[in-house]
Amino acid sequence: MLIDSFPEAVKPFLEYLLYELNRSEKTIVAYGTDLKDFERYLKETDALLDLTKASADNVRNWMVRLMGDNRNSAASVNRKLSSLRSYYRFLLRKGVVKVNPMLKVVGPKKKKPLPSFVREKDMDSLLDGTSFAEGFEGCRDRLILEMFYATGMRLSELIGLDDVDVDFSARQIKVTGKRNKQRLIPFGDELLADMLIYIKVRNETFPEGTDAFFVLKNGKRMYPMSVYGLVKRNLSKVVTLKKRSPHVLRHTFATAMLNDNAELRAVKELLGHESLATTEIYTHATFEELKKVYEQAHPRA
Repeated sequence: MLIDSFPEAVKPFLEYLLYELNRSEKTIVAYGTDLKDFERYLKETDALLDLTKASADNVRNWMVRLMGDNRNSAASVNRKLSSLRSYYRFLLRKGVVKVNPMLKVVGPKKKKPLPSFVREKDMDSLLDGTSFAEGFEGCRDRLILEMFYATGMRLSELIGLDDVDVDFSARQIKVTGKRNKQRLIPFGDELLADMLIYIKVRNETFPEGTDAFFVLKNGKRMYPMSVYGLVKRNLSKVVTLKKRSPHVLRHTFATAMLNDNAELRAVKELLGHESLATTEIYTHATFEELKKVYEQAHPRA
């Protein structure tokens, strides 16, 4: 039987997972393997130690050993610690242990990935050197890409735009962000000219009129996957990034602004971030870019 290959102290817990919680065989094996590895570590530390006698320090030291092995990421170590937490909660309920050694154990922090963004030259190539379809849809698709890049707005904000939200004379767009918070985003001459062209083509295509600023070929408001698809399809023409989404263009806007010496708080307001700390991740992205330039250019890098 599957459970028989694991230590005696672990079997009641695995049986509980299997028969009472109806966990999958894959889950049983994962939990059992984690606990078996921890028991092996305890025996290496002290032959008299077993799972029921482990302390928080034993767990922390095991965690340090795991992190010292380059094959273990913070995510994999946290998964192993999760197995231990479930196991010791089970032992505590059964009265096998009086103290849960996991209560004072904090797992390693996961390293947050830096935001993906498109380089300025690639955006120029996309907007100025790429052919778009003739007619309404090609005009719309190009403007959507430019709108994301020029304003940094979210996908939901772009889809929710109505004609009344765009003030051409003041050159600003009113968007409704998270928790229905509204903000104004300024725009420049190039986006103004392209929006006016789009409005003209759209109104000729749909003379009956529409409230939504961006619409599908049937005249209805665009939906998330329609925008996501056109962004991914067009970004694939100029970049090989794993992520090619509207949010990557939002990252691209923020990175471009900071690379051109925009003030961090101003970028925060333009993006509609609640916290400055959220915006600061883009400073790390730009620093990583500087590091690459340094390493490629400096003779002793």
